[in-house]
Amino acid sequence: MNFPKELLYSRSHEWVRESGGAAKVGLTDYAQQELGDIVFVTLPDVGDEAAAGERIADVESVKAVSEMFSPLSGTVKEVNRAVADTPEIVNSDPYGAWFFEIGEISGRGELLTSDDYEKYLEGL
Repeated sequence: MNFPKELLYSRSHEWVRESGGAAKVGLTDYAQQELGDIVFVTLPDVGDEAAAGERIADVESVKAVSEMFSPLSGTVKEVNRAVADTPEIVNSDPYGAWFFEIGEISGRGELLTSDDYEKYLEGL
């Protein structure tokens, strides 16, 4: 599995890429492999308030429906419509297929480095 060093990770299997006071969020390679073929994604709306650790989106695969949790608190600035329109891109490019961007970041959940996330997965 692939865990880019420049990203941060949550224990609920989201990745975070911060840049310029905002952060894009997506599902990790581990999460997409566990879910299997992703067939449907529900995204938040631009302007929604995100709370760290709270449900913000849903991901449906051939195996199950799974909740996605926000790793940060703030305001949803942008959503990636390509993920909703062609959800299978999450399986083929989990770190390019971001779901939403959070701005006005006001809080953080516990985020892990790639090394710490890999260690966490070993314990599952």
